[in-house]
Amino acid sequence: MADHTVPPGPDAGGPRHVLLPLALAQFICSFAGSNMNVMINDISEDLDTTVQGVQTAITIFLLVMAALMIPGGKLTDRYGRKRCFRIGLAVYGVGALLSAFAPGLGVLIVGNSVLEGIGTALLIPPVYILATLLFTEMTSRAKAFGAIMAMGGIGAAAGPLIGGLITTAISWRAAFVFQALIVAYILVLSRRVPDPLPADPAASFDIRGAVLSAVGLIVLVTGILAVDDNGWLAAGLLAAGALVLLWFFRSARAMEAAGKEPLLSADLFRNRTSNLGLITQHVQWLVLMGTSFVAAAYLQVVRGYNAIETGLIFTAATVGLLASSLAAERFARRRAQRTLIMAGFVLTVGGIVVLLVMAGGTADAWTSTPGLFLIGVGLGVMLTPSVNIVQSSFAEDEQGEISGLSRSVSNLGSSVGTAVAGTILVADPAHAYAAAMITLAALGTVGLGAATLLPGGTAPNVATTRTAGAG
Repeated sequence: MADHTVPPGPDAGGPRHVLLPLALAQFICSFAGSNMNVMINDISEDLDTTVQGVQTAITIFLLVMAALMIPGGKLTDRYGRKRCFRIGLAVYGVGALLSAFAPGLGVLIVGNSVLEGIGTALLIPPVYILATLLFTEMTSRAKAFGAIMAMGGIGAAAGPLIGGLITTAISWRAAFVFQALIVAYILVLSRRVPDPLPADPAASFDIRGAVLSAVGLIVLVTGILAVDDNGWLAAGLLAAGALVLLWFFRSARAMEAAGKEPLLSADLFRNRTSNLGLITQHVQWLVLMGTSFVAAAYLQVVRGYNAIETGLIFTAATVGLLASSLAAERFARRRAQRTLIMAGFVLTVGGIVVLLVMAGGTADAWTSTPGLFLIGVGLGVMLTPSVNIVQSSFAEDEQGEISGLSRSVSNLGSSVGTAVAGTILVADPAHAYAAAMITLAALGTVGLGAATLLPGGTAPNVATTRTAGAG
């Protein structure tokens, strides 16, 4: 898997052939994160386990991703972005095949939770690093991120529908074979993907930082996921996770003071523009996953729709997200990044309001589609500029760190969104639906507030941002 390097430099359009494998990689990882929810009953019956056992497998997958995303981003400096991308795909593919032929829950956890989790943590940071390095002009980078985020949104939104169709027509095992086939196709396509920077085998790797960040994020995500079951346990885990992460940051500062290179530079958090962009990313994924969880639970538990019917209704959100994401390049030429993020939050919160008003008073599930469409449009409008702002705020030698951090922040948003929504719904889904959606809308306004504080220009300049944003 030798890397073919090309010198980085400004270009008008970027290598177009790299977009398909990068976008498909984001699609399959997002698909894997959402499609398994509609297979829980089938898997538990086939493997002679419980629903809780399958949910444990899903939880471990989230924990492995959370633990390894930042180290995965950092490893790209030592081994190269393309090599990490392809190794991650290979590990993911092996995990998918192992899951497809799993004779019991234990093997499923090894394949789906551990191997697919490790593969995702290895392959996702290079997706955003390569897009940043290969598409150097602002509008072309916006188009690249737009395509990647569109495919990610489609994977998350259409995962239940596609997974439900495959499970119903064939079996749940076929859904994992589907993932393996897509991964094999991406591996073939990725042979033509260049790596703009050479790998640096001598690059240091902060093992202590990797352990501390992994433990801190595992405990933190476990606390988030425990909110539904035990509030005191969740509070204790969240506090413990925060303390371990504080230890991690103090260790990073001490290493920098000693002239060593930590896993994550403290300078990343001195960039005001990037910090605000990370907040908007966190809230966007929180609202996306929270809204999907609440609406899906409402349609299935309260209205009685099956997985396929629910997935069809969610097609409205998928169409809206796809349309607005693919228009990212046009939007970037005409509007400032801050304006797009603010407009996205306004549309998304407005979509939640429409969803509440139209779907709350009638049994016709199709009244949910206008609100879901607006939510999809709003998310598609702002996902790309948020990523663009964060990635563009740093120079090439910091892309591995910021990419891993960015993906961790987004994954935490997904976990928080599901936990917040689940906590409100668990008591009485029929009556807590409105409360959960109102809560998500309120959190969306927090993201809007962060967006208003972003710079008003089109895209941050790396040189000026690193100076002005520090301190």
